[in-house]
Amino acid sequence: MPTHAGELEALLRITEKINSGKVIEEVLNYTYESLHEIIPYDRIGFALLEDNNTVLKAHWMRSSAPSAHLTKGYFAPMSGSSLEAVFRTGVPRILNDLEAYLKEHPHSDATRRVVDEGMQSSLTCPLIAEGKPVGFLFFSRMKKGEYREAHVEIFKIIAGQIAVALEKSRLYEALIRVNDLKNKFLGMAAHDLRNPIAVIKGYADLLTDGVMGDLADAQKRPLVTIVEHCNKMLRLLNDLLDISAIESGQLAMEIREVVLKDYLTKLHRDTVLVAKAKSIEFVLEIAEDLPVVSMDPHRMEQVLHNLISNALKFSDPKTRVVLRADILTNEVAISVTDEGKGMLPKDIAKLFQYFGKTDVLPTAGEKSTGLGLAIAKRIVEAHGGKIRVESQPGKGSTFTFTLPLKRS
Repeated sequence: MPTHAGELEALLRITEKINSGKVIEEVLNYTYESLHEIIPYDRIGFALLEDNNTVLKAHWMRSSAPSAHLTKGYFAPMSGSSLEAVFRTGVPRILNDLEAYLKEHPHSDATRRVVDEGMQSSLTCPLIAEGKPVGFLFFSRMKKGEYREAHVEIFKIIAGQIAVALEKSRLYEALIRVNDLKNKFLGMAAHDLRNPIAVIKGYADLLTDGVMGDLADAQKRPLVTIVEHCNKMLRLLNDLLDISAIESGQLAMEIREVVLKDYLTKLHRDTVLVAKAKSIEFVLEIAEDLPVVSMDPHRMEQVLHNLISNALKFSDPKTRVVLRADILTNEVAISVTDEGKGMLPKDIAKLFQYFGKTDVLPTAGEKSTGLGLAIAKRIVEAHGGKIRVESQPGKGSTFTFTLPLKRS
């Protein structure tokens, strides 16, 4: 075993690695793989106190023994247990002859199990977080007397460092669970709301179109308003469903080969009238030899529709919006440039965040949820590309994203 000073030096180095773990199992695996130069062991077990500290439950173990008898899920009451004293004092317990201990405590089921695994000595370290014991680390060895010359203070330091790392990981995992629950709720709420709103819109469309009889203009106007608001709500709900899918890693992608020149030409043609309605010139600048690319055409249309509609939204009449595509070395770059108001750096920083809105106001007072660009960024990244923006106040903006020419 290394010297006391050597142990401290090794501990500082090992602690950094252990603290790099995010989830509890990762931290414990790092612990098992790293601590050999400080503590001798053939087995490490991890257990947490539960039910108001009345029950100790095994959550993890790793062992070099050929078979395991005390595994994850095993639990025992703390009342009457020999670990009660360790729990009260916070001092590690060393047993250098487990077989002799078992003869003195024949009813200790946990000891019997580790002895059946071949363990002969053990070191039990209480884990203390925020001043309170939360569980234990059990180091075991297949030889007797392995912890006779152990430095208890070193083990206290080790247990304290691991307890901090485990507490950080526990909070991280709790945050992940809350985030997953939020995503599930968001998806369920958006899905359940979309259907009744679609029904309302459907009936309003039938009434507006005169399918159920002629209506006076005074009757049609509120129905048109209902349809417009239903469309806005459906767009928002579809965005929320996309966010839920993105955050849960379940964004549906249907990748196929697309002739990019034809795809962009059709998209331009379908959008020209929208630009004309605002007296904006919408220009297409693409090379004749644009390659075939692998992409999800529906998802990519979401990206381009968002960039183009934003360009039109923040541009004044009598200006130009340009849709451009260029071939680079290993990718194709598609950009949308406007001659609008432009943005300050503080506004650019908000663009790709969920619900991020800038201080720049649309030229015709159009509304925005602040979700489109955040979704566009994640769709582009799911294709293996990147998106960026260049903008200056009063000089317009250019949004550019790339698509790899070959998908791995």
